[in-house]
Order: sequence, then structure tokens, then C-alpha cells
Amino acid sequence: MFHDIFFKDGSVFFFSTHQWPWYPWTGSAEEIGIGEGKGTTLNVPLPAESGDEDLIDAFENKLLPAGDKFKPDVLLISAGFDSRTGDPLGRFRVTDSGYQRLTQILLQIAQDNAEGRLISALEVLSKAVPAHVASLMRG
Repeated sequence: MFHDIFFKDGSVFFFSTHQWPWYPWTGSAEEIGIGEGKGTTLNVPLPAESGDEDLIDAFENKLLPAGDKFKPDVLLISAGFDSRTGDPLGRFRVTDSGYQRLTQILLQIAQDNAEGRLISALEVLSKAVPAHVASLMRG
């Protein structure tokens, strides 16, 4: 899990929104990194049935300020899309328009801090992928 890989690494900022306490079995809000990595992990655990407003709030009010503070060289997105409404695994309710807004926030962080550098690794192909890619293309 990425959470574990970067937990001690102060050169990488890790952000995660996820259903709690379900998956990924790590990621409580108190887990912020250790050693040189202390303060470079930001977990936003959310309850089942969280939707657009919940995730957009986390991205706008937690990730955006953290991105401006950390000033990443590049953003790497690991996009699973299992938080999409109707997904058989996740129990979130994020819509395609919600994914578009989340992607716009990530693009803003990349443009403001990383000269627009953003890499998106799609973990799963879902109906939310076109919304994500369309937002990336609009920049």
C-alpha cells in the first residue's frame, strides 16, 4: 500500500480519502507519518455513503492548502474509482461530475505548484474514467 511505502519519507506527500474503517485498513486521521515523514501523510477517512460534497470538501479544504504548503514537483494520482456511486466494492456515492471537480482541484495544485506536471494511474476502468480524462484534457 502506498501509505506504508511513503510513511517515513519526508520528500513525498501522501493524501488519501477512503471509507473508514473498511478499506485499506490503514489511514486513520492520526496516521501522519513518522520520522522524516512526520506531517507528510494526510488521511481523510470518511464514512460509507459519503459523496461529492464530502470528497470535494476534503480536497478543497485539506488537500489544496497542503499542496500549497508542500509544493510538490509532480502530482501522481492513483485513481481507483471504487468510490463512484453504484460501484460493487465501495460504498461511497461520488458522481461523474464529482470526479470532474476532484480532477480540477488536482490540476489546480499541479498548475500552482508543479508546473502542471500530473500523472494519473488508473487502477480500475469504470464509467468515471471518461469524466476524469475529460477534465485532464480541458486542463
